[in-house]
Parts: sequence; structure tokens; C-alpha cells
Amino acid sequence: MPNRREFFKAVGNTTAGIYLLGHGLDTAAQTGRKEIVVGGSEVKTVDIHAHCVFREVADLIAGTDFDREFPDWYLLGDFRMDRMDERGIDVAALTVNNYWWYGADQELASAIVQTHDEGLADWCRVHPDRFVALTSPALQYPELAAEQVEYAVNELGHRGVSVGGTVLGEANSLPKYDPFWAKVEELAVPVFMHPNDSIYLFREGGLPARGNQANILGNPFETTFFLSNLIFDGTLDRFPGLRVCGAHGGGYLPSYLGRTEVACARDSANCLNQRQPSDYLREQILADTMVFSSEGLRHLVAEMGAGQIVYGSDQPFLWPDTIDLIVDADFLSDADKEAILGGNLRRLLRIE
Repeated sequence: MPNRREFFKAVGNTTAGIYLLGHGLDTAAQTGRKEIVVGGSEVKTVDIHAHCVFREVADLIAGTDFDREFPDWYLLGDFRMDRMDERGIDVAALTVNNYWWYGADQELASAIVQTHDEGLADWCRVHPDRFVALTSPALQYPELAAEQVEYAVNELGHRGVSVGGTVLGEANSLPKYDPFWAKVEELAVPVFMHPNDSIYLFREGGLPARGNQANILGNPFETTFFLSNLIFDGTLDRFPGLRVCGAHGGGYLPSYLGRTEVACARDSANCLNQRQPSDYLREQILADTMVFSSEGLRHLVAEMGAGQIVYGSDQPFLWPDTIDLIVDADFLSDADKEAILGGNLRRLLRIE
């Protein structure tokens, strides 16, 4: 079996054409990085929302309930940097998610997370100027997850953590998960949350409707549920140093904030939060820019502040990109544009 570095090189050579042709891209068009200019100066862009997988886990899960395919276009390879250059992305924060290993036993989950984390570390070591890594620990075992985060950050150089919206339907804001949150706060690294179609939040068969509603509606809903739980269960108060980014514009929370603000006034609400939800959105919660419209971005900034918004692409999936949306926004100052495009994440992820 090839070592990881040989594996990455082989993947880059063999899958680039497959990915690019399969996604409607011309491999000959990749001729250099698109410059992103704000106020006459080039800015460094950082992407919080970049997916990948590692085929090396296939041997671990062969013959188990977790056996699955790993498509070529989902892997890491040189084509990733070509695609980033085309968009004008300087640095991407890589995550392995869908979090299917949340259902694995402790031994298997440990092996899966270790394989992911070591693969990410090796890739980032080869391309230190283009990628940083976020670990996705086995959150179903909170103490183990805390150990995995500490190892990934302190030994492998990971810059943050990625989690799902629930642990097989259970809110990960409950006190049983405090050992994990405490370790994240101690290490002062950000958390990126990515949903999984709300598959544990709706009755079976609830969202397979036309329009890919499991993704279009289910993903933002799961993000909203996750962030709301962190607020109302008091997690963000127990760990005031946490900085948590919700994918896909923070779900529906920023756009429906008025209703959330009055939630705890109801006798049945049973809230544990010590402040108003809007306070957390302006201090501890961040959102990526995947809202796809100028008005959506304007509203996101109005509710949360430019200091809480970060660029996200969802690569390698081909959603509309939002870099030009940010650059062309007449409601943002040059300083706000630079912060959203990369400045906020450079600070959080410790990127030069």
C-alpha cells in the first residue's frame, strides 16, 4: 500500500480530470489564481466550508453497517487547488463530515477519526499555504472526543473542530457533552457545525420531496436547531469562550431572530440562557456566507455584524460562489469586506 504522500499524489493525478469533466469544468481553463481586490488592494481569502473524504477508511468499515462509496470528486488532489484558484480562494479549512461514525462503537470510531485526522495533517503538511484542517471527533463519546481534539490540535496542528447538528438525534448541547465543549474552549479553537439533511430531526420519510428539500430545507433547519440548543440549553453561557460557526448562513436563526428573541418570555420555554439570543449571535456565533443573494448577505450582516460573518464555499459542491457578492456589496465598508473574505478566519484559525 502506498504511503499517504504517494496516495495524495496519485489521487491528484488520477481524479482531477474526472472531477472537472464530471462537474462541467474545463481542465485547460485552470491557468492561475483569480485576484480578489478590495479598495485597490488584493486581499487574502479563507474558506471555512470545504469538504473531503479519505478512501483509507474503506478497509476499516468494509463489511460493517458503515460501508460506503467514496467518489473521486470528493477526494483531495491537485484539482482542488485549481478550483480554488479559479474562484480566488487562498486557504481552505478542510473537514470530513456527515458524521456517520457517530453510530460506531468506540474502537471503530477511534480508528476512523485517527485515519481522517492523520490524512488531513499529511495533506496540510504538503500544502501548508493552501489548507488547514478541522478535526471531526467521535462526539458520541464526549471524553474520547475531548482527547481526540486535544491530540489533533496539539500534535497534528489542526486549527479547529467540526461537529454535526446532533448526535444521532440527541442535542449535543446537553451537559453530558460538556467535557468536549470544555476542551474546545480550553484550546481556544473554533467549531464549524455542518448539518446532515435533518435526517434525525424529522420522521422517517418526512423530507424526500421535489426540490431536494432534505438539503434545501433540512440542512438550514438542523443548523438552526443546533445553534438554538447551544443558546437555550445554556451551553454558550457555561463556555463563554466558545466560537461556533453555523454552515449555510447560520440556518434560519439570523433571518428569524425576532421570534427567537421572544421565545423565553413564554412560561413553557424553560430557557437556561442568561442573555438574549441576539447577544450570542454578535459575540459567540458566526455564520458563513452561503446565502446566495445580496439582500441575504445584507440582512446577515445587519443581524450579526461583519465580525461574525465568514466566507464559505461548500467545495467541492458547485453552489453559487459568494466572493463577488461580498466584493460588490455597497452596504459593506472595505474593512468589512476584508474581514468577511478572510480577516475573521485568519484570526480564528491562526493563519498568517
